[in-house]
Amino acid sequence: MSLPLSRRDLMTRSAAAAGIALSGSLYAGLYAAETHKITPRQKRPFGYCFNTSCVREKKPDLVSKIEMVAKAGYDGIEPWIRELDQYVKEGGSLRDLRKRLEDLGLGVESAIGFANWIVDDDQKRAEALEQAKREMNMLAEIGAKRIAAPPAGAHRGEKLNLMDIAQRYHALLEVGRETGILPQLEIWGPATNLSRIGEAVFVASESGHPDACLLLDVYHIFRGGSDFNGLRLINGRAMHVMHINDYLPNPNENKWATKIASIREMVLLRSIRSWEL
Repeated sequence: MSLPLSRRDLMTRSAAAAGIALSGSLYAGLYAAETHKITPRQKRPFGYCFNTSCVREKKPDLVSKIEMVAKAGYDGIEPWIRELDQYVKEGGSLRDLRKRLEDLGLGVESAIGFANWIVDDDQKRAEALEQAKREMNMLAEIGAKRIAAPPAGAHRGEKLNLMDIAQRYHALLEVGRETGILPQLEIWGPATNLSRIGEAVFVASESGHPDACLLLDVYHIFRGGSDFNGLRLINGRAMHVMHINDYLPNPNENKWATKIASIREMVLLRSIRSWEL
């Protein structure tokens, strides 16, 4: 497969196209472990946010990750809740962490959590909402804005009723209103539930909540089997963050990398650019 752009050129141009389409509301959650130069935020209509999973195998502590992300020139960071839990467990202060982030000019644009808000079991779901509230309060302390709301707990097993999921997402959004943290409905491509764009759009729409929004990911869109033309039906204001995955220097070395490379080019240079506000 021959790509007309280098992977870094493609990342820059594709994110730019997305940012222009969304009038600056989009934060590209980049899964790119390499350090690279980024144009100053004031000269761009979008922001770059680094998801800490891309250095998870290196296992640096959260403070080291924050400093690395700031040094690389990102606008924001997207930590995992388990990293914040570990930081606090080891005696870290959330107030100090917020000051460190502010001093470095980093926003916490999103975070990754796994509360089981979606499950059928009433008791487990109630416990999950309490967990989500605790996690959101912790995020609020460090100045965060959003958290992912994936189908954790229902990613295997039986298919759930989408109207039930919509009501459960509404309940989670109400917790978000209490805490000031916005839960973004996330799809997981390999999951039994919420694996496709259309399912997420249905749930967000039928939740009947003004804060409903989506967190999509190029990889998970592909794994779930959705057609990327479906992105043209999504209002740009319904997305604040999008995960853009990196790929290998030679995509032909890996069948998944080849697919992701071609899909990202198609989606971010064609579909997202055509979104209308």
